[in-house]
This record gives sequence, C-alpha cells and structure tokens, in this order.
Amino acid sequence: MSDLPDTDFTQRFLFEERDVRGEWVELDKSYSEVLARHPYPQPVAALLGELMAATSLLVGALKFDGLLILQARSEGPIPLLMVECSGERDIRGMARYEAEQIAADATLADLMPDGHLTLTIDPVKGQRYQGTVELDGANLSECFTNYFVQSQQLNTRFWLDTSTGKARGLLLQQLPVDRQRDEEEREDSWQHVVAMASTLKPEEWAEGNETLLHRLYHEDAVRLFDIEPLRFHCSCSRERSGNALVSLGEADAKVLVEERGGQVEIDCQFCNERYFFDASDVAQLFAGGGTDEASETRH
Repeated sequence: MSDLPDTDFTQRFLFEERDVRGEWVELDKSYSEVLARHPYPQPVAALLGELMAATSLLVGALKFDGLLILQARSEGPIPLLMVECSGERDIRGMARYEAEQIAADATLADLMPDGHLTLTIDPVKGQRYQGTVELDGANLSECFTNYFVQSQQLNTRFWLDTSTGKARGLLLQQLPVDRQRDEEEREDSWQHVVAMASTLKPEEWAEGNETLLHRLYHEDAVRLFDIEPLRFHCSCSRERSGNALVSLGEADAKVLVEERGGQVEIDCQFCNERYFFDASDVAQLFAGGGTDEASETRH
C-alpha cells in the first residue's frame, strides 16, 4: 500500500507484539469547509481543528451507530467549541468567540479559562451517554489524554495539530493484558511507543502514515488497517427548521413572523445556511403541508 493522497480519513494500526493500538486522522477538505463558512481568528480556527481531529479519533475508537458530540465551554473569549461526527463519519463543527478579546499568541487557558469538556454519545439504539471533565491541560491534546485516562482507566495519549493548515491527530492507547503479561514489560513498552511518537514534528505529518510508522517503529511489527474516510456534511435542513417553528406552537410562530416583519430567518450555526419562513409558510406547516412548496433558502 502506498502513502495516502491528501484527503480526509482515519486509519487504525496495531502493534503485533505489544498491547498497544493507534489511530491517525487527517482532515483537509472537511476542515477547510468548516473554516470557509466562518471568519474565525487563527487561534479559534486552530482549536476547532484540533477538536475536529479529536472527535474523529474518538469515533474510530468508540465504534457505534449514532452521533458523537464534543463541546468545550468556558466563560472566556471562546465560550463554545462544538463538533459533531456521526457513525457514518459525517463531521461538522462551529465556534462562538469574542474577536476583540483574542490575542494571536493566546493559550488555551487564555481563551477558555475554567473551561470544561463534555462528550455526548447519542446512539441510534441504546442509552444516551454524557460525561464532563475540566479542561485541565495546557492544550487540547493534554485535555483529551486526561479525559480518557479518567474515564477508561487505560493509558491513552493524544497528539493534535493544525499548524500546517490541516487538522491532524494521533491516538495511542494501551490495550488490556494479552500479549504482554508482565507489568514491568507492559509499562516499558508503553513508555517506548509514547516516547517515539512524541518526537514527531508538525512538518513531518505530511510524509504519510506508512512512512511515519516506519520511521517511528521500524523495529516493531505494526499492522495497518484500511482507511475510513470522513467528510464535511451538515445535517441541517428546511424540514428541521420548520419543525423548530412547529415546536413553538401555532400562535407563537405567527407572532414571531409578525415581530420579524413578515419573515422569520433561521440560521444554521454550523454551515451558515439560512432558511426563511413567511406567514403562508407557517400556515402550511401547521396545516400539515410540510415545507416542500415553501420559500427558497439562501446562503
């Protein structure tokens, strides 16, 4: 298998003789799609890209049918970062920020002081899960490392990077006892793979997964699995926006249209799509006519 072209994917790998697994992620087009829809300052764009990379890695690690949602919240200049990724690997992301409060050299602590990270798993079947931890690392890589260690009690390390214009990430995780039963051997093995991964420089990520794996672990037997493609896709729709109006009740929806000068505009915070509803659209919604013949949408 040759090195991969520039595209959006995750790819798992497994150390044949160690109790360690790993996964790479590279987001090019999907990250660009997200940034094209909002004029994010560079520090905001960087954190959002890192969160997208982490979300993609978690979808690969957790393996479920449904929706994974990561939200980082704070009372600082960035009150919200949010990324959603489906089991089909459709990904979207957005951020809220106060541009005048964001310095070019701002750290995570500057941008999201006293922040917290919430992971929500909303499966198609089964029970919804939600867990929250503090943003207690110097960067998002450390925060996710801490989150996984606390929640799964497994040695886990994240490396996240957007410095070259793409959102990239690497996950290493120690597996339950199998190939290595001696505790000291397991710990030495874990420290070895982490130490080697920590030597990676941002510019080296572009060399391709197989090249990097060989450079880092050429003395190990490593099995590389098939890639899993990702893509930017926003799940907003005119129908969903219409359902939001219906949830207000007919009287309140009609009042809202009047208050807005005869037309309600519903914006998607993820992709900036705008949906417009006038009085006839609202009447049609509550008459059970749906949104098929309603007003056009505009970007």
